Amino acid sequence: MFARAACQEGPGTLLNARTGCHHKRSVVCWPPITAMKLILASASPRRAEVLRDAGFAFTVLSSAVDETPMPGESPQDLVQRLAVAKAELVAARAVGPAIVIAADTVVTLEGAILGKPRTTEDARQMLEQLSGRTHSVFTGVSLIRLPDAERRQFVEVTQVHLASVSSEEVTRYLASGEPFDKAGAYAIQGRAGRFIPRIEGCYFNVVGLPLAHLCRTLVELGWVED
Repeated sequence: MFARAACQEGPGTLLNARTGCHHKRSVVCWPPITAMKLILASASPRRAEVLRDAGFAFTVLSSAVDETPMPGESPQDLVQRLAVAKAELVAARAVGPAIVIAADTVVTLEGAILGKPRTTEDARQMLEQLSGRTHSVFTGVSLIRLPDAERRQFVEVTQVHLASVSSEEVTRYLASGEPFDKAGAYAIQGRAGRFIPRIEGCYFNVVGLPLAHLCRTLVELGWVED
């Protein structure tokens, strides 16, 4: 948030109605409040790129947490829990005034969570499962304003339609190396974009950070663009 200097009185003179004399009017100004920084609690280059391309100035503090789902945990609950954990971890070592932004993304197919592939075969199986079908992408976002620790959190969902992908196309895509650090083993903003004819919902949510919803929430927390 950016605040301008505030003045109690403006320059000039003040007329005393009783005596008819003019007196100098004092001016008392307070310095502007320090800008409210944005801190991205993620080492993801894709999330940083979304913010950077949208014109945000921010710093990065990485937040490594155990991303193993709990037994019976829904996709919505998983991404929200992990986003909150990441935000809390970074907020504990950050200095305000600032807003910490954390996110976690998973891909689901018929309720089954597809995380990041651990091996080439794992990635191949994910892509073959998604081929020719519609899946969901969930991103949980957690924000903490410092120093007062005011919090906001939400989950965004996007439906993604993946075209039928041949075995040869999967092999070529795996050879590119793109699938291996991404939920669901693909990147919509990269080579995999050629296999996605349409989506329903926020594109940036599939990348990993639902931009429009995030902007609205930052404003709710008092952030103002300079």
